[in-house]
Amino acid sequence: MNSLAQQIDKLNHTLSSQLPIEVLQAFRKSIEELKTSNLEKNSLKIGDKMPEFSLPNTVGQMISSREILKKEKMILTFYRGNWCPYCNLELRSLQENLSLIKNKNSFLAAVSPQTLHYSKTTVEENDLGFDVLTDAGNAFAKKLGIVFQLTDFLLPYYESLGIDLTEFNGNEDNMLPIPAVFVVDRNGYIIFRFLDVNYMNRLDIEELIKVL
Repeated sequence: MNSLAQQIDKLNHTLSSQLPIEVLQAFRKSIEELKTSNLEKNSLKIGDKMPEFSLPNTVGQMISSREILKKEKMILTFYRGNWCPYCNLELRSLQENLSLIKNKNSFLAAVSPQTLHYSKTTVEENDLGFDVLTDAGNAFAKKLGIVFQLTDFLLPYYESLGIDLTEFNGNEDNMLPIPAVFVVDRNGYIIFRFLDVNYMNRLDIEELIKVL
């Protein structure tokens, strides 16, 4: 299996040949604007306490960070939605390494602002064996400082690709988390984090395994 980075390179090449140039330019502009937002600087860092949460998985079970950390470390990966091909590549790569993660006594969950319906779709389409949690309104992600609002100029381009965030997220705020991964020790402290405002950049899964 090709590495995640190789799969992303292939996806970049495919999209650059398929998407209209004005769409590609709009996405690049939005990334450059996000780089000036200081999200990476102002979000939770290594050594910070991870806020507690209780979020529903795709079968309606409430998953509690307090209960998880009684038994094992916790990995939280935040993704934008199942409409994002980069997110799906990352989730599949995590699934391929799930046994290694579990062998490190670690619990893995993916978190997005999507409604329960679309969280279920994420699990089904990617054949995931770990919990996918719904963070309605990005309430939890906001506590971590990793949420941004899509600028108005970008919305028509999303809509032209069939991405209706009102439908996917069940609200009209057009807010998303930047892709991020946090590893939390059993005392509730962040011992590793990866985040990047450029949604095309994703964590090397081998690097994640090494820190567990």
